[in-house]
Amino acid sequence: MSTAPCNLVFDRDQVEVREALRFDNVSCTFAGNGKHAQTYTAVSHGNLTIRDGEFVSIVGPTGCGKSTLLNVAAGLIRPSSGSLRVFGETLTDGLNTQAAYLFQVDALMPWKTAEDNIAIGLIFRGMPREDALKVAHEWLERVGLHGHGNKYPHQLSGGMRKRASLAQALALNPRIILMDEPFSALDIQTRHLMENELLRLWSYDRKSVMFVTHDLEEAISLSDRVIVLSAGPGTRPIAEFEIDLVRPREMSEIRMTQRFLQLHTQIWDVLRGEVLKSYANNGV
Repeated sequence: MSTAPCNLVFDRDQVEVREALRFDNVSCTFAGNGKHAQTYTAVSHGNLTIRDGEFVSIVGPTGCGKSTLLNVAAGLIRPSSGSLRVFGETLTDGLNTQAAYLFQVDALMPWKTAEDNIAIGLIFRGMPREDALKVAHEWLERVGLHGHGNKYPHQLSGGMRKRASLAQALALNPRIILMDEPFSALDIQTRHLMENELLRLWSYDRKSVMFVTHDLEEAISLSDRVIVLSAGPGTRPIAEFEIDLVRPREMSEIRMTQRFLQLHTQIWDVLRGEVLKSYANNGV
C-alpha cells in the first residue's frame, strides 16, 4: 500500500465529504524560558482533515507534537499561523464547543461520585440537576457501571474510572471526541476491554474521533485511518493509511489477521524512520 501526503483532496463531483476538523497550514511556535532562550516550533505548516464520523488515529515519535495538534483541535492552543475549521467554521477564540476531550489522566473530581461526575458537564451547560442525573444514570448503564454510581473515584478500579470518564465525555453528546492516550496507564487486559468498549459506544452514532496514541497496534485496531507525523521539532503529517479491516472489530482477534499484520508492517516502515530521527535529534 502506498503512502500519501496528508494534504487531503477529495473529488467532490463523485462524493461530498463533510469535514469535522480541518487544519490548514497550521504552525505552533512557543517562546522559550529565559532571557536568551530560543523559540520552539512544535508543529510546522501542518495540513490534516478529520472527516465527519471518521475514527482517525495520530501516531508519531515521542515528543513530536501529537498532543499539540490535539490541543489546537480543542481550542486550548491558538495556532501561531494557519487556521482550524470545525464543521466548516473557522475557530478563532475560545474552546471548541463541538468537542469533548479525554486526557491521559482521569478528569474525575475526587470529591464527587461517579454519577455526579458524569452529570456535572450537563449541569454546567444549564440542564436541571434532576435531568442531568437521569442522563448520568443512563450512561452508567451504557458503560457497564450499573450499581457503581454512588462510588467515589478512589473506590473505582482504573478501568472503571476510564469508563466513568468516557461516560462523562459522551453524556455531553459532542460531535467530535478528542482522545490523548486515554488507555495508556491500564494493564493490557483492561486496555483491550476499554478499546472494545470505545468501539461499541462509537458505533451507535459514529462521532468524529481524533485519537492520539504511541501504540501502533491500538491505532490500527481502532481506526478508519492512521496518520503518521514526522519527528520534531516542526512536526507535520507525512503519510496516511486507510484501515480497511472489517467492522465490527474485536481487539484480540483483529490483531491476529493477515491484513492487520500487513498494515502494521507498512505503517511501521514509515514510523520507524521518524522514531530513529527523533532519537538522533535528542541524542538518545
